[in-house]
Amino acid sequence: MYQKVIEDIKRNLGDNNDLNRKYLISQIDIYKHHEYSTEIVKEISRMIWDCLSPEEQEEFARIIEEENPIREILIEVEFYIQNNDYETALEKLDAFMKTKPPLYENDKVNEYHTFQNPLEELIFNEFVGCEKELRYIPDSQPLEDLYYAYGFLLRDSARLEEAEDALKEALKLNPVSARTILELCDIYKMKTPTFNKFYFYNMDALKYAYSGYDLARVYKNFGFYYYEEGNIELSIACYKYSLKYENDPFTRERINLLESNKNISLTDDECEEYLKSKHIQLGATPFIVENLKKLAAEYENDNMLDQSLYFYRLFYSVNKDEEIFHKIKELDLKVRRSKRKI
Repeated sequence: MYQKVIEDIKRNLGDNNDLNRKYLISQIDIYKHHEYSTEIVKEISRMIWDCLSPEEQEEFARIIEEENPIREILIEVEFYIQNNDYETALEKLDAFMKTKPPLYENDKVNEYHTFQNPLEELIFNEFVGCEKELRYIPDSQPLEDLYYAYGFLLRDSARLEEAEDALKEALKLNPVSARTILELCDIYKMKTPTFNKFYFYNMDALKYAYSGYDLARVYKNFGFYYYEEGNIELSIACYKYSLKYENDPFTRERINLLESNKNISLTDDECEEYLKSKHIQLGATPFIVENLKKLAAEYENDNMLDQSLYFYRLFYSVNKDEEIFHKIKELDLKVRRSKRKI
């Protein structure tokens, strides 16, 4: 039904864009009570956009960029967060969220998603995929960041139910965001009588994590989980394995305390065997490792060195390859020299 309506509308379009726009605007009124009205109006709006000249599109994009309440509130909130004034940051976001209109919501035909970088989109296509038509949320509308920041601040103020809702909105927009999943893990660590949700969300974070920082958080979460389960050897193994990705002094202190209290000492190989015994993946997913290196090399070949460095640094954080370390130093020097010339 939806597809037939769209095809009928498209059939009546001609070569005159001014007439096409007038016709399309009239169709919005005709179909406003249709069972697929939301989806039809969205598609007509996209067709109207295609009827605009490049100059008109550019002007429209400029206006949207200048009048961007989501970006403006995030900049304001970030200022308060950087100054450790979480209370004011939350007050600002609370007020904003009450007035924010619904944007880019899924409908019967379309799914709206956003990704922080090309790797996340590859991960999404590989492990999740779309049930409907994929529609991209413009980078100018950082909705995922908005819901993530709101969830983070709500969690910090112990408003856990609301924090969970906000973070799930962020996850709906980007289902492979390890940072969002890990924030949800922190909530489930505090608010549930059992740690089942905490464990399974942590498994998801491990599947999608592509930075050493996120991997370290995942393994520390497993360390906490198995400590609560009473499996001290496995807890130590997980905490120790996290040090591969982040040399955190608090984690080292915790390991030393557990080892001395229980008279346990595990080698690195023993730690890995403990993790394997519970089917816990060692390191980043092979698909992610492969594509991190591929993206870094592709950007380097295209002489897009800032982008290449970004992915090489991520690759090194999960792989610790000495050759990549030297590659990063070499490219970093190249970038700094090119910027000095400018």
